[in-house]
Amino acid sequence: MTKREIEIYNLIKNNPFISQKEIAEKVGIKRSSVGVHVANLIKKGRIKGKCYVLNQNDYAVIIGGSNMDLTGFSNEFIILNDSNPGKLKISMGGVGRNIAENLVKLNINAKLLSVVGSDIYGDKIINESRKIGIDMDNIYISHNNPTSTYLSVMDKDGDMKLAISDMDISSEISIEYLEKYKELILRAKALVIDTNMDEHVIDYIFDAFSDKKIFVDTVSTVKAVKIKKHLNKIYTLKPNKIEAEKLLDIEINNEIDMQNAVEKFLKLGVQQVIISNGSKNIHFGNCEGVFNMKTERIDIVNSTGAGDAFIAGLVYSYMKDIELDKAIKLSMKMSRFALESEKTISDLISEKIILESIKEI
Repeated sequence: MTKREIEIYNLIKNNPFISQKEIAEKVGIKRSSVGVHVANLIKKGRIKGKCYVLNQNDYAVIIGGSNMDLTGFSNEFIILNDSNPGKLKISMGGVGRNIAENLVKLNINAKLLSVVGSDIYGDKIINESRKIGIDMDNIYISHNNPTSTYLSVMDKDGDMKLAISDMDISSEISIEYLEKYKELILRAKALVIDTNMDEHVIDYIFDAFSDKKIFVDTVSTVKAVKIKKHLNKIYTLKPNKIEAEKLLDIEINNEIDMQNAVEKFLKLGVQQVIISNGSKNIHFGNCEGVFNMKTERIDIVNSTGAGDAFIAGLVYSYMKDIELDKAIKLSMKMSRFALESEKTISDLISEKIILESIKEI
């Protein structure tokens, strides 16, 4: 904050109902100038809402993709090079945006830093996400690229068989854009990123915010390698088996290999790591040791969004001081809701349901 912003912040701190006119008189500047300083304090995350409610670091900042998901569900097993009867669904998506929505459903204050196009999809993402409760005040609107879209095709068994992503707009999440919200990020309790951004931007995030608790959604094997040189700065990492192999330059063929992979991540500096392997055991670890947990049998409807729900569960658990083994079980339930829903974000997810699931643990 600037010296003037600190002065105004302290006045508001002592009297949250103080008027801009009173502030102007006390500090000796014009009322219009006070308005500019207040807007900057809101932008930096120092204050929020009416009556200048002071904002504490009880929020999570999510930096990543926002897009529209077009999902096709085949009635039968996919026949390549042919038309497959089924149904189509359209919903808001994007790894970063999905995580933010899941967090909001868990009553976590989620602030999204992302980019959308100046088009009908961009307007829909901003307006609908805002209605849900995601803080979309700092979204960047591009006039150079259309809003990111993601097309996926699901087989009869609910497994994704093919996906095409049009995400060129992700490159507009720039260092310059994030610099504007540096103080907002620094004051967050948790920082969540996906790997859809350009590598030099990811490098900047790890360098500028290395002291933050950073949660990483690896997204895919191709994109996961962008974080390879920053493993020692990651608080929570959740790759799948293939992504773990890529990040560690190893082959994982059995349970022992999975355990060794967890240990290797921890030795490289990751504070806690969770490796998934489809319907097989989840392996995870932190400074307390390396463990594994059985997964539940699930009738999969839609695999899109399950990983994002899992990450959201981990972030929620951290912000609520839930220990890792319970956090894994909670996150598995989040993921299950997503897998059993046709929508990317399950309507069943709520803090009440999740808290009830914790009681069962």
